[in-house]
Amino acid sequence: MGFAEWIGSLAAACTTFSFVPQIFKIKKQGGKDLSFPMLFIYLSGCLLWLAYGLFLHAAAIIWANSATATLVVIAIVMKATHPDRRIASQIASSASPTAGVSAEPAPKSEPISARYLPRDLGAAGETQLTKSSNPHRKLRVAVDMDEVIADAFGKMLRAYNERTGRAITKEQIAREGIEVMLAPEFFTPELKAALDNLPNDRSFFADLELVEGSQQALRDLSQDFEIFIASAAMDVPSSFDAKYQWLLQNFPFIPASHYVFCGDKGILDADFLVDDRPRQFKSFRGTGILFTAPHNVNRPAQLRANNWRDVVRILQEADAARQSTPVS
Repeated sequence: MGFAEWIGSLAAACTTFSFVPQIFKIKKQGGKDLSFPMLFIYLSGCLLWLAYGLFLHAAAIIWANSATATLVVIAIVMKATHPDRRIASQIASSASPTAGVSAEPAPKSEPISARYLPRDLGAAGETQLTKSSNPHRKLRVAVDMDEVIADAFGKMLRAYNERTGRAITKEQIAREGIEVMLAPEFFTPELKAALDNLPNDRSFFADLELVEGSQQALRDLSQDFEIFIASAAMDVPSSFDAKYQWLLQNFPFIPASHYVFCGDKGILDADFLVDDRPRQFKSFRGTGILFTAPHNVNRPAQLRANNWRDVVRILQEADAARQSTPVS
C-alpha cells in the first residue's frame, strides 16, 4: 500500500473512530445535544459515501463509511431508548388529560407542566405567574432522610440478622416482601420489642451509612436546585441531635437552615418531594418522587426513582420543561 493509501486509511480511521466518544456520551447523558434529523442526515451521507466507494472500489472509503454508518445507527438506537426519554415521556403523560389510569388510583397531584403556566385569577381576565413558573427561580426540592439518603433500614436489617443468625438481604425482601423477616420462629415478641426500641437509642442515627450516590447527586443538584432535607423526625423525637450532626458531617454543602424536622410533610412548600413513604405525598402540594426501598417495591407511583441517577434525570427533565415553557 502506497503513501497516499496510508494517508487515506489514517484519515478514514480518525473520522470514523471520532464518533466512538460520542457513543459513550450518549450512554451517559442521553444525547440531548444531538437531534434525530442531524443523525439521520449524517447516516444518509455515510451511506452515500459507501455507495461512492463501492463504485470506485476504494477500500478506505468503503470500510470507513461502513463502520461510521454502524456507529450512527447505534447512536440513534441508544438515544431513542435512553432512560431519559422514558422519564420525559412519563412526565409528559402525567400532564396529558388522556393519560391512562392505573388500576389503583394514584394520589392527586398537579401535572408538572401545568405548574409552570400562568393561572387565571378570575373574571377580570388578569393572569399572574405562580412562584414555580418563574424560569429564573431555582426549583425547590425536599429530600427525605431515612432510606433516601441515610440507610436506616440497612442498620435495622443487620441487627435483625445478628440476633437471629439469618442472612436476609434487601434484595430478598424486595422479592418476597417484608414477611420474610416475620417468620414466628425467628421474629419473637422479644426481638420485635428490641428492634422497635433501636431507633430510640440516641446513637442509632449517628453512624448510618449513606445511600449509594446520594451525596454526589445532591452536591450536583444543589448547583441548580434549592435543596432541603425534610425528615419526619417527629416519629422519633430523640433522633433530632443525631440526625442534625449526621447531616452536618455528610452534607456540609447544604446549609443547616435547610434542615426541616417535621411530621406531616404536607406543610412543606416545595416543588418536589423525594421520599420512600407514599403516605407523605397525600397532602404534599408539589410533585412526589417515590424513592425505591424494599418496603415499597410493589406500591404504585406516578414518578418512581430506583436510584439517585433516576432522581437527577427526573429533576433535570422537569427543570428543562420549565425553562422551555413560554410565559406571558
